[in-house]
Amino acid sequence: MSAHATASPPSGRDVPPARRARGRVDWPRVALHAGCLAALIVLLYPLAWLVATSFKPADEVLSSLALLPSRLATENYSTAADGIEGVSLLQLFGNSLTISLGAVLGNVLSCSLAAYAFARLRFRLRGPLFAFMIATIMLPHHAVLIPQYIVFNQLGMVNTFWPMVLPKFLATDAFFVFLMVQFMRGLPRELDEAAKIDGCGPFRTFARIVLPLTRPALITTAIFTFIWTWNDFFTQLIYLFEPGKYTLTLALRTFVDTSSQSAYGPMFAMSVIALLPIVLFFLAFQRLLVEGMANSGLKG
Repeated sequence: MSAHATASPPSGRDVPPARRARGRVDWPRVALHAGCLAALIVLLYPLAWLVATSFKPADEVLSSLALLPSRLATENYSTAADGIEGVSLLQLFGNSLTISLGAVLGNVLSCSLAAYAFARLRFRLRGPLFAFMIATIMLPHHAVLIPQYIVFNQLGMVNTFWPMVLPKFLATDAFFVFLMVQFMRGLPRELDEAAKIDGCGPFRTFARIVLPLTRPALITTAIFTFIWTWNDFFTQLIYLFEPGKYTLTLALRTFVDTSSQSAYGPMFAMSVIALLPIVLFFLAFQRLLVEGMANSGLKG
C-alpha cells in the first residue's frame, strides 16, 4: 500500500454541521421574520394613514381611499398652528406639558416614598395596608370620579390644573408603588444596615442609598406617567372648561365641534403635532425604558 495515498473526499456524514447548514435556507426563521414584518406593517399603517391624511385637502379626507394625497395641503398645519378660539398652539402645548411634567414629578416623588415605606420599613399593619393599596388597582377610575369632583369643587380647584396634578403627589397610582416595591425588595438589606451604622436615618438612607439604586424603576415610572398623562382626555374634559386652559387633546375635540366636517384636515394635522412629542420622548428614552422594565417588577 502506498504511503502517499490520495485522500478521498469527505462524505456528507463527515462534513461539520455548520458547513452543512450554511447552504440551507432556514424556512421557519424566514417565516417568523415575514410574519413579524407583516404584523409591523399592520400596526404602523394607522400611523402612516394619519400622517398622510394630515396633508390631504378637505375634499379628499373622507372621499378618497388612496393613502397618499393628490397634493400636499400644508394649509392644514397652518390652520392647526393658529390654535382654537383665540388660544395659540404654543399655549395648548404648554398646558399639556405643564400637566404632564407635574404628574411625572408627583408620581416619582410620592410613589418612591410610599414604596420605600412598604419595602424597607417595618411598622404596624404594613401587610394589610399594602394589600389594600394593591386592591385599588382593580378599582375603576369612574367609581371615584364623582367623589373626587365634589372634593375638588369644594376646594375651588375645578377649572385648574390641580385635579390632574395634585393626586399624583399623594401616591394614588398603586401600579407604580407596586412596581417600585418589587424593585426595592431586591436590594440587599446589608445596605440599610451599613447606612444605619454610619448614622443615617430612614430619610437619609432613602435619599442616598435606596433612591439612586432604584433608577430603572424611577425611569419607567416617569416614562409611563408622561405618556399616559399626555394622552389623557377624559379627566381633562371633566375639570377644564376655559379654552385658555385646554390641552392638545381637548383642542382636537374642539376642532370637530366648532367647524364640523370642514375641519378634518386641521384636526388630523393637530393630531400629528400632539403625537410627535410622544414619539420623540419614546425614541429618546427607549433604551432606559427597556432597561427599567427588564430590571424592575415588570419582568416575569
